Order: sequence, then structure tokens, then C-alpha cells
Amino acid sequence: MAKSFRELLVWQRSMQLAETIFRITEDFPKREVYGLATQMRRAAVSIPSNLAEGANRIGRKEFRQFVTIARGSNNELQTQIELAQRVGILPAATAITVQKEAEEIGRMLHRLWIYLAPKKKDAKSQ
Repeated sequence: MAKSFRELLVWQRSMQLAETIFRITEDFPKREVYGLATQMRRAAVSIPSNLAEGANRIGRKEFRQFVTIARGSNNELQTQIELAQRVGILPAATAITVQKEAEEIGRMLHRLWIYLAPKKKDAKSQ
């Protein structure tokens, strides 16, 4: 396991995604400043934030719970990206690019979640 949350590749990638989301939502119509843009930013920030908080917890079980929350935020963000594209405030090419990145982060979060699962005791050692 990493010594710091900053060493986690999934944290690094989710920080990059959050930065991208902040940049692309700057171009959203002013009517969306407190609507979809804010929701997307919060969901994007939630992913690395929960990884950072969870990595500092004592024990795998607690960290896994924060990874679960990060996974939910990632799914929320993917939904919002698709909605922004469907209503015409996010160009399709941009939506495809950030959606692919969010999907890859989702796979990384899932692998981390599995890694943090309680280890089964070997039947022979019981």
C-alpha cells in the first residue's frame, strides 16, 4: 500500500479529472453556474477527496468505505457528463474524452475496492 494518498495513481488521475472538469465547466452557460456546473465540480472533487480521507483512516475496512463513496461520486459525475452532452452544453468530443477518463478511474477504484476487501482465512490454517 502507498505511504501517502498522493502516491496512489487513482488519486493522481482523479485530481487531473477534477481539474479538467473545472476547466470545461467554465465554458458552460451562465445559467448553469449554480446548476449542473456546480454539481459536476462537487462530484469530481469528491473522488480524490474521499481517497485522501480514506487513506488516512485506520484499517482497510474504513478505507474501503471511502473508496465506495468515491465510486459513487464517479458514477454521479459520469451521469452529469452525459446529461451535459445531451442538453448541448458540453461538446460531444469533450464529453467522450472526459467520460473515458472517468470510466478508467471507475475501473481503478473498483480494483482498489477489491484489494481492500477483507482477506479470507485459509481453510487449512483453521
